[in-house]
Amino acid sequence: MRNIVFVSAICLSIGAVGDAAAHGSASPTLDAIRSRGVIICGAAPNLPGFAAVNERGEWSGLYVDVCRAVAVAIFGNATKVKFVATTTQNRLPMLQTGEIDILASNTTWTLAREAALGLQFTGVTFYDGQGFLVRKSLGVKSAKGLDGATVCVQPGTTTELNLTDYFRRNNMKLTPLVIDNLEELRSAFLSSRCDAYTIGTAALAAFRAGLGSRAEEFELLQEIISKEPLGPVVRKGDQRWYDIVRWTNFAMLIGEEMGLSSKTIDQAASNPDPDVQRFLGKTGDFGKMLGIDNEWSARIVRQVGNYAESWDRNVAPLKLPRTLNRLWTDGGIHYPPPIR
Repeated sequence: MRNIVFVSAICLSIGAVGDAAAHGSASPTLDAIRSRGVIICGAAPNLPGFAAVNERGEWSGLYVDVCRAVAVAIFGNATKVKFVATTTQNRLPMLQTGEIDILASNTTWTLAREAALGLQFTGVTFYDGQGFLVRKSLGVKSAKGLDGATVCVQPGTTTELNLTDYFRRNNMKLTPLVIDNLEELRSAFLSSRCDAYTIGTAALAAFRAGLGSRAEEFELLQEIISKEPLGPVVRKGDQRWYDIVRWTNFAMLIGEEMGLSSKTIDQAASNPDPDVQRFLGKTGDFGKMLGIDNEWSARIVRQVGNYAESWDRNVAPLKLPRTLNRLWTDGGIHYPPPIR
């Protein structure tokens, strides 16, 4: 009899855990966020088009929109986010120690960051590559012409490692000018303390666009010397939270893929397409599988927009072509899995 009671207790316990997981309460991160009432999102404050804060304290950018979309998925309200400015040095430790719930910044997905740091990338928001910005007066038309150059770079980044690898691979001499603070680094480049400035091409394009009339003094070299898949990062060990952030990113892409935008989402209710009905939460319990309600994806598009809307609002003004960041149906490599 005692054995029967013991086995029954185990079954009830397993059932309770399974039910908790199904409703999202098995996630310590999600529980803390719901108790707090806001998501804490870490982002670089000085990447126009991707993550930037203005003089009124208002955040905007492609990465910023991902955090807002997660807030919509959980709370139904895009404003339920507290943004925290991060640097290249403190961003990963802040995530590891729980100071932020999600890092949505210019952070490259690498093996070491996932295997050794207890972190996990939820997907790719932006496919980038590292490049070089130089003064036109330097007369350099190719990265191969930077032999012996002084190059401005931030320390402790994949950018610094890629730079060293590129110069070593091509038997070129390099003098790195290493400065952690991004504004100081850019000032050093503008004051000619270095011959070139290297980082992802998106950041370089944003920086040059922000120079106003001086922008024409600088040229972005054509070479791309690295792969830089950039996307949201969370701590390992909380699968429910990982799933929500991952599928939020996918939802914005799927919205674009289906032609559902913030302007058309409400008219889509009458669309009989089964994929659209699932996206709207009219059929299936896909939101409940994530521990949220079934209309999560429709709300994301309604309040934040699909991926194309976020791109056009934030990145397009930089005159940066989408290229790889187009959908797979348009020659790009964004290929979101289906909601089904």
